[in-house]
Amino acid sequence: MALSKIDAANFLTGTIPQGNVANASLGAVTSLPAAIATGKVIQIVNAHTGTQATSNSTTYADTGLTATITPSSTSSKVLVLIQQSVGKQGHNTWGQIRVYRDSTEIGGTVAGRSIGYTGDSANNYVGMGYTNSLLDTPSSTSALVYKTQFNNNEANGTIRVQVDSGQSYMTLMEIAGWL
Repeated sequence: MALSKIDAANFLTGTIPQGNVANASLGAVTSLPAAIATGKVIQIVNAHTGTQATSNSTTYADTGLTATITPSSTSSKVLVLIQQSVGKQGHNTWGQIRVYRDSTEIGGTVAGRSIGYTGDSANNYVGMGYTNSLLDTPSSTSALVYKTQFNNNEANGTIRVQVDSGQSYMTLMEIAGWL
């Protein structure tokens, strides 16, 4: 049986003799390899509003829910999480919500369609929520503004967001680059 010698002085101080380290430059490592760092959350931005906005028009308008993030790399993605308070009053109408990054609509032509549709019911008031999650690829390191817009699809009755000062929320998460 072979005997091992323990270097008690180095053992007690926590140092490892350099001959026992396969890569003597471990102290020079400043970041993880791309395959390990991919998918890491780099930063999170939260925003909310409780300011009610109304629409009686088919023209889209800002809801007041907006958040800004500046990605650290062009390879980063931005995960957009939205919880929007929405309500409608009146008959034969419904609201629609869409999501923008700066002036570019993201997540489809209309991210939220026919919210609160109830046909010809004359005097209803329907409160509901709109939620969405989008994974955006902005390819930018500039400040990016994300926001929601809404309309009254049939211009009948009234569509409201942040109904009676109900809160709407947006969370933006920068996710480290993808291979």
